[in-house]
Amino acid sequence: MFDVSFTELVVIGVVALIVIGPERLPKVARTAGLLLGRLQRYVNDVKADINREMQLDELKKMQQQVAEEARNMEASVDAQMKSVETELNASLAQGIEQKTTNQPAEITASAPAVASGDKPQS
Repeated sequence: MFDVSFTELVVIGVVALIVIGPERLPKVARTAGLLLGRLQRYVNDVKADINREMQLDELKKMQQQVAEEARNMEASVDAQMKSVETELNASLAQGIEQKTTNQPAEITASAPAVASGDKPQS
């Protein structure tokens, strides 16, 4: 956190010994250590929260991208299905139309043979 060298720590310790006194220095050092520990835990918690938020934002963006791709894929599949359905319906209609136009000709061709007593040819 802070860039403090050993000589600076010694100077701070000597000044604290002179100002606070030898009797209260251990209690003050203990309290300062506890406060510094709390401060470090708080900073680490804040960092962890920020990282979680960043990961959550990334996951939300990824979820939106996946959802958009799924919608695009669904639209593409729907378009293909409609295209295939249209072609199939047109093909069926054309086949039915051909069958109906060919059927009366077959009926008229086979009708005289049945009337004359001959067996129709299969």
